[in-house]
Amino acid sequence: MADPLALAKIGPNADLQKADLQNADLQNANLSGADLRGANLHGAKLNGADLRDAKLNGADLGSAKLDGANLSSANLSKANLHLAYLQHTNLQNANLQNANLGDAYLPSADLRQAELRSANLSQAELPNADLRCADLRDANLSKTDFTSADLSYADLRGTNLEDADLDRTELRCAKANSSTKWPNGFNRSGNALIIE
Repeated sequence: MADPLALAKIGPNADLQKADLQNADLQNANLSGADLRGANLHGAKLNGADLRDAKLNGADLGSAKLDGANLSSANLSKANLHLAYLQHTNLQNANLQNANLGDAYLPSADLRQAELRSANLSQAELPNADLRCADLRDANLSKTDFTSADLSYADLRGTNLEDADLDRTELRCAKANSSTKWPNGFNRSGNALIIE
């Protein structure tokens, strides 16, 4: 149950550090620039919310509904987004370093230039997602669905892509190295990768 005092503070640049907003209905809320570090937003409804430049470091967004939300340039480092719904969500330039996006649902999400270094996206669904120029170094992408996703110019050095679905995935000029783990039978030479 969401804390009524925290709900009263909802707005741009709000100070909601460690606020209890579990299961709160914040659809289309304007939380741009808000400080939500360590907040409990587990199961919250944030569809269409404006979270541009928000500080969500270490926040719990597990099972949250964020379809169509704007999280561009938000800081979600070490955030929990396990089982979160992020369809058509704008995460461009977002910091998701060390975040947990395991089993998250991100079809058609915009992750251009997102920082996903050491993030866990195991078994996440990212069909048609845009990850151009994303930093995925050392990320866990095992069993992730990238069907028709665009990973052009993405940094995949040290990334675990074992058992990932790369069907019709664009990998033009993506960077990889000897530590990058590919799905069995994946043809690296036919994908215009840059192997360092």
